[in-house]
Amino acid sequence: MSQDHYDKAREAAVRELEELTRQRADLDKRIGQLMQVVGNLMRLSGLTPTVELGLTDACRMVLRSAGAPLTVLEVRAQLSAMGIDLSRYENDLAAIHTVLKRLNQAGEIRFVPRSGGRPSYEWLFSHAVAVKSREEAIALFEKLEPRAGWKRSRRPRRRTT
Repeated sequence: MSQDHYDKAREAAVRELEELTRQRADLDKRIGQLMQVVGNLMRLSGLTPTVELGLTDACRMVLRSAGAPLTVLEVRAQLSAMGIDLSRYENDLAAIHTVLKRLNQAGEIRFVPRSGGRPSYEWLFSHAVAVKSREEAIALFEKLEPRAGWKRSRRPRRRTT
């Protein structure tokens, strides 16, 4: 096969990956919405909604489905609406703060300042973006996060002999 065939196959695979990732983001959003609806309907029916989901995954789901930045109090309200049992935590807000802080440090969410001094968080990556070169990745990153700047990885390079 020629290089042109490989390029066309790669471009087709990248397009499909981007489309499927967009679809997954839409599905994640809808799943979060339906979990809230089911939780509310169970409560109205006199049942206790319970969801077997860890706090970190539940926070991810809430932020993915939100579509807008949420404060910690709003995240807690969404978790309760989904049926997540927060009673096992002595201080549920502290636990949620810790999860959001870790997700922010991992680069999955980002801190968004709001009026009134209340910190809020939003889901950062809703779909994948394919780039052809390191320079294109740096340019895209700086466009999305101009204040963050680009930092090189601190991993030492392996020497080849």
